[in-house]
Amino acid sequence: MAEDFLDRVVIVTGGGQGIGRAVAQGFAREGAIAVIADNDAEAGLENQAAIQAAGGRALFIETDIASEDAVRALMAKVAAACGRIDILVNNAGLSRKSSLLDDSMAAWDEVLGVNLRGTFMACKYAAPFLVRQPQSAIVNIASTRALMSEPDSEAYAASKGGILALTHALAVTLGAQGVRVNAVSPGWIEVRDWQKSRLAEQPRHSAADRSQHPVGRVGKPEDIAAACLYLSSPAAGFITGTNLVIDGGMTVKMIYAE
Repeated sequence: MAEDFLDRVVIVTGGGQGIGRAVAQGFAREGAIAVIADNDAEAGLENQAAIQAAGGRALFIETDIASEDAVRALMAKVAAACGRIDILVNNAGLSRKSSLLDDSMAAWDEVLGVNLRGTFMACKYAAPFLVRQPQSAIVNIASTRALMSEPDSEAYAASKGGILALTHALAVTLGAQGVRVNAVSPGWIEVRDWQKSRLAEQPRHSAADRSQHPVGRVGKPEDIAAACLYLSSPAAGFITGTNLVIDGGMTVKMIYAE
């Protein structure tokens, strides 16, 4: 697979920690130039250094994905520094519970502004560069929360559901210009050990945690990275507008109270 990504420029939003950290490292291992776009400079620079220490190529650009000016500037900086943009992975997002009755509309706007509006803006301003490259691709990180919910998750669920609709709309719009657009919906992905070093901790999962998943374990960021690599590769050349659920089977398992 390395030849598929050699010298290709991949932007990973929210690439400093968690799933984004693993995605950036995964592309870098395959020979790509991983651009880490994150609003946390400490995390972004740390992941850049980790990739470079492993022999890969990485560039950190501090970015507020909720700011149109910042997103537009991100694409211009990447094009200036690298000469091209081949792949965009929209991973940046906020996950927080909010009270339907008590929280202000500002809380809703903040989540939608990062998760959905930010994803749209990244696609909008990356598109002029993506259409110039052969086999270019966008992967949007949605969530199984677009398909099922917990209490007090309206903003997050709506933002991730919107990403799924945005994905198939973009796939149709950009398909004629050679850009494939797909989504990945992670389930329970353990990210505590993929945080910046001063916050990272070793996760522990109970037998009950593992048994909720038909595969017998909780997900890892590497599972999502592998999916992003596949969906961005020529092997997935006939796949666009789809949503790949990666949850170890959790959302298809019926659970009854004992």
